[in-house]
Amino acid sequence: MRFITPYFTDKRVCVTGGAGFLGRVVCAQLKEQGVGHLFVPRSKDFDLTQSAAVARMLDEAAPHIVIHLAAEVGGIGANRENPGRFFYANMAMGLHLIEESRRRGIDKFVQVGSVCAYPKACPVPFREESLWAGYPEETNASYGVAKRALGVMLESYRRQYGFNGIHLLPVNLYGPGDNFDLETAHVIPAMIRKFQAAVQSRLGIVTCWGTGRSTREFLYVDDAAEAIVTATARYNDSAPINLGSGREIFIADLAALISRLVGFEGRIEWDHARPDGQPRRRLDTQRAGERLGWTARVDLEDGLRRTIDWWRANPQSRQG
Repeated sequence: MRFITPYFTDKRVCVTGGAGFLGRVVCAQLKEQGVGHLFVPRSKDFDLTQSAAVARMLDEAAPHIVIHLAAEVGGIGANRENPGRFFYANMAMGLHLIEESRRRGIDKFVQVGSVCAYPKACPVPFREESLWAGYPEETNASYGVAKRALGVMLESYRRQYGFNGIHLLPVNLYGPGDNFDLETAHVIPAMIRKFQAAVQSRLGIVTCWGTGRSTREFLYVDDAAEAIVTATARYNDSAPINLGSGREIFIADLAALISRLVGFEGRIEWDHARPDGQPRRRLDTQRAGERLGWTARVDLEDGLRRTIDWWRANPQSRQG
């Protein structure tokens, strides 16, 4: 972390999804900032899609701040297979958490949304003002619309109740501790696993989804966590804030970069029958710089090296 703030002194903080990929890093950085009372609800104890469980969790944690990271999410394939579940689970969790937090007078609610909320045909770079300029890309629209609606809920609650909720919109995340299950993984961990397996099995060809002509922007998990902690301490407004690295890369170039980093020397084929998802993604991050004083620090190639090193050093992550 680049700052130490007294804001968190004596604050009790609840982080939903705090045991997950992003959540573990957020919790570690909160502890660095002096948070001594940190509550991480576990799904086996609290089903956050149920209002009674949310109420019980908040009564037990008694937090001043709620950072909502918990989500049901996956790559293109998982979104295509579970649109109903992804809409319901993400909408229900946020809906109950915001309402029950409002009823208890919680000081601040931090809603971590998703770049998937943006319209499919959004002008690039995506600016926060364009969030409602069209419908999201079809393969992840259910998830994206649920996340988008929660931002509206927070804005409405601020106007009517004075509830201090903020809305953050991170781009695709990656890094150590990511989900490498090929059925549910996002593009970077899926590619790392495929190319590493090809090296180990001495395969000459790796097949990737789509055409390779779509683009994405990626944010290293430590940078994302720092932005979330910074916003929690410094930001108090309903206007959403993009969190990204500012670098756009073709998926074909990403595949070539990952293959080089893992030592794959064979051929990459593209399965055009598989969807590309949104044609382009790159965020305008000017607002984050102006209002948070935050910019991403970890370069994509450096972040990929760290992620690959972690993957190789943690064979237990290779289940699924």
